[in-house]
Amino acid sequence: MSATPEPVGTLEVALAHARRLLQQDPIAAAEQAEEILKAVPGQPMAQLLLAAARRSSGAPDEAIQILTGLSQQLPRWAAVHFELGLAFGATRHEAEAVAALRRAVELQPDLSAAWRTLADHLTVAGDVEAADHAYAQHIRFSTRDPRLLEAGAALAENRIAVAEALLREHLKQFPSDVAAIRMFAEVAARLGRYADAEVLLERCLELAPSFQGARHNYAYVLNRQNKLAQALDQLERLLAGDPRNASYRNLQAAVLGRAGEYDRALQLYAEVVKEYPRNAKVWMSYGHALKTAGQQGECVDTYRRAIELSPQLGEAYWSLANLKTFRFTDRDVAAMQAQLRRDQLSEEDRFHFHFSLGKAFEDAGDYAKSFEHYEVGNRLRRELVQYDADENSQQMRRSKQLLSQEFFAKRADWGSPAPDPIFIVGLPRAGSTLLEQILSSHPLVEGTMELPDILDMARALGGGRARGTASKYPEVLAELSVDELRALGEQYIANTRIQRKSGTPFFIDKMPNNFAHIGLIQLILPRAKIIDARRHPLGCCFSGFKQHFARGQHFTYGLEDLGRYYRDYVELMAHFDTVLPGRVHRVIYETLVDDTETQVRRLLDYCGLPFDERCLRFYENERAVRTASSEQVRRPIYRDGVDHWQHYEPWLVPLKRALGPVLESYPAVPEKFS
Repeated sequence: MSATPEPVGTLEVALAHARRLLQQDPIAAAEQAEEILKAVPGQPMAQLLLAAARRSSGAPDEAIQILTGLSQQLPRWAAVHFELGLAFGATRHEAEAVAALRRAVELQPDLSAAWRTLADHLTVAGDVEAADHAYAQHIRFSTRDPRLLEAGAALAENRIAVAEALLREHLKQFPSDVAAIRMFAEVAARLGRYADAEVLLERCLELAPSFQGARHNYAYVLNRQNKLAQALDQLERLLAGDPRNASYRNLQAAVLGRAGEYDRALQLYAEVVKEYPRNAKVWMSYGHALKTAGQQGECVDTYRRAIELSPQLGEAYWSLANLKTFRFTDRDVAAMQAQLRRDQLSEEDRFHFHFSLGKAFEDAGDYAKSFEHYEVGNRLRRELVQYDADENSQQMRRSKQLLSQEFFAKRADWGSPAPDPIFIVGLPRAGSTLLEQILSSHPLVEGTMELPDILDMARALGGGRARGTASKYPEVLAELSVDELRALGEQYIANTRIQRKSGTPFFIDKMPNNFAHIGLIQLILPRAKIIDARRHPLGCCFSGFKQHFARGQHFTYGLEDLGRYYRDYVELMAHFDTVLPGRVHRVIYETLVDDTETQVRRLLDYCGLPFDERCLRFYENERAVRTASSEQVRRPIYRDGVDHWQHYEPWLVPLKRALGPVLESYPAVPEKFS
């Protein structure tokens, strides 16, 4: 038993000491409060602290006795009613608890903790509407909570680990604090753990359905996970209550664009920029949508408008560069160089300017300066992403070890019988958009986009991967039953239906990274077609090095990483050629350029499609194209880009070294792979 502490110094010092003890040792706090009351009988704050200490140490009935008398003496003291509500709650006297808490917030409306506790009791009582109102009031005033203020400051400064620790500890004590839950979801989203963020926000909205900020976050997280229909549903709910909200409409336009609803997306963007003409980032988003729809002239104008409003916005310059067919003026180059001399420029703007200047000097034929800017841009971007080439190689080895000929033979025809998907796989910048444009010019085939569904499925099968732990994928594939594999195939078909607008029997998924998941595709969709788009390793890899990707493709920000990734890709594809002979149709980009008709006929034969002349006039296809090559594939095939990498050959030694025998053997594969 602890020694009885003596009150020391002034009354204020003694009370402050009792408050500190209350957080760490309620019994000692009670003893301190009793000593104060001996010296100053009836002292109100000492009585309140004694009651709180009694409740915290497991004697809520004693607390109620003290607080009842105190509330009669000082009926307008909100803190007494709050503490009385806590004590009644501890004794399961719900009605009395609610009454005391209502009185507390009536007397002090900004008492956020009392609102949260009241909301908890109302939830238990089944009064959903009143609970929602109480949670909303808690959110309104919770920013004054010093613990949440500290976590919020850490989030604002991108000190994610600090914010995560503070919020985790806070939620242990207050698991229904919807403001903290929302902030914790923000932490998860910043770390790329969107599934975790989704679960947290669902809990948030379950507790507080009218928490519009959380619903907006929820829609964003759903969009990032490609759950487009669900995201649109949440946005419709938000807009029903606030139809002119620019943030909601901007996100809705982005989701509609991803879902292929370009007319609606463009209409929304046009409305928003008309109402908010000085928002540079909305102008830039509008430009992205116009680019996808093939309206290049209007697209350039919107990017120029974004630059005019925000000259330091490097992404707007990169958006122009990323049109590929656009050429910067000398004035543009001078403006970008001037921005790079600014000390206050963000790292994100800085690397966008370097990538843009790389393109500007490339077009001007100054390849040394061009490479210098590409190299700096990549180095800055590499510092901001996580990628481990050894881990990638290990993942490929694990796939080869598991996915044998016997493994597939045992599971033949286990998945969904749907023949709809045509997967185009390989590396980015290998000609996949050209193949998609050719195939989607066929009346039986619809082009969509780089769909993330297979990647998301593989990630989910892997268990979501906590930090420092290995994924269960691909080994988990061996545990799946015939029914589970069929269900996954049907899930893929259902999830991608939102992308299909034309009613054709076949559609294209051109996510290049799906090459790593051919085993999964074979198991869940054994009748799907798989096309491997392959390009000369130096042309393909250097084209990737020049490209800043909005998301993913983290292996492209270093020449050695690129070379190793390409080598791993070739090795894994050679494995699938062995264990699934004839399953994958390979198109060599340079051969396609040299003998287009022969290669197109072979491609259509593989897909089981009759020859159609429109596939040779693919550049007349006016469909929306959602990749960096959107403008290039709207022109006839040209040879200009095939050997363009040779201008940069003096700086590609690290890439050549990493590629090794894969470079020497191309377009064949090294003997040790086959």
